[in-house]
Amino acid sequence: MNTEGVIIRALSGFYYVRTPAGVIQCRARGRFRLDGVSPLVGDRVTVLDSGDGTGSVTKILPRKNAFVRPAAANIDYLVMLLSAALPVTDPYLADRVTVRCEKNDCGVMLVINKCDLDPAEELRAIYAGTGYPVFAVSAQTGEGLEDLRAALAGKVCCFTGNSGVGKSSLINALAPDLAIPTGEVSQKLGRGRHTTRHVELFDIGGSTLLCDTPGFASFGDEMETPVLPEELPGLFPEFRPYLSGCRFDDCTHRSEPGCALRQAVEAGHVHSSRYGSYLRLYEEASKLDRWELKI
Repeated sequence: MNTEGVIIRALSGFYYVRTPAGVIQCRARGRFRLDGVSPLVGDRVTVLDSGDGTGSVTKILPRKNAFVRPAAANIDYLVMLLSAALPVTDPYLADRVTVRCEKNDCGVMLVINKCDLDPAEELRAIYAGTGYPVFAVSAQTGEGLEDLRAALAGKVCCFTGNSGVGKSSLINALAPDLAIPTGEVSQKLGRGRHTTRHVELFDIGGSTLLCDTPGFASFGDEMETPVLPEELPGLFPEFRPYLSGCRFDDCTHRSEPGCALRQAVEAGHVHSSRYGSYLRLYEEASKLDRWELKI
């Protein structure tokens, strides 16, 4: 019997699909590998139900978006966790995430955790002008959790960020019954251990689904559709009001005279940290081999 459902967990080649009849443990049909497509947590799928709690994923329904890292699909908001305490988040890491969200038509929330240990004033200043919702919270004291819970309500949200930044702890604080395992941050290395080993979607009530994902120490290049240099300026929301004011229509906003964006940075209207990330990302994007990418 065919039925539809949502993949809530992917683990060791099995996909756990929540359907009206319950959760079905599935394998994916081999043709997905031939097509170069993998089912992802969050995917709406068609399942051939064997009737014994097992089945096969036979079709992936159209996605609104999809990410390689974290491996999830159909996300309303990617919730990027940051911290000025251990581990300290490099803003460039967060900016790579926001650019990917903009490229993939996914909303962004920035959550500064561990504000009981460090208020992270500089991080707040960097993102205050982006237009993204920014929350300062503490999973330990409960500070800011009610505002965050209200923002998440009714959405499918995927938490991502450095290992040890507190993704699992924050989800536990929002939904204590889940009791997700958490780890400690190494004082010597300044980073956490990977306590979350797989991607999983949790229903915390009120039509709110939260996705916990493995943390990362750095962001590699195993990304989705590449971002081209000419696309980058429009993927920073606070840049957009200045892009039409440059002297040259093909301004790259790096060294050209009469660049309205650079003038905005110098005037303090755009944070220099975000502009610095743009320059680094532009340099990376410029190294793409368009011929290999068939662009």
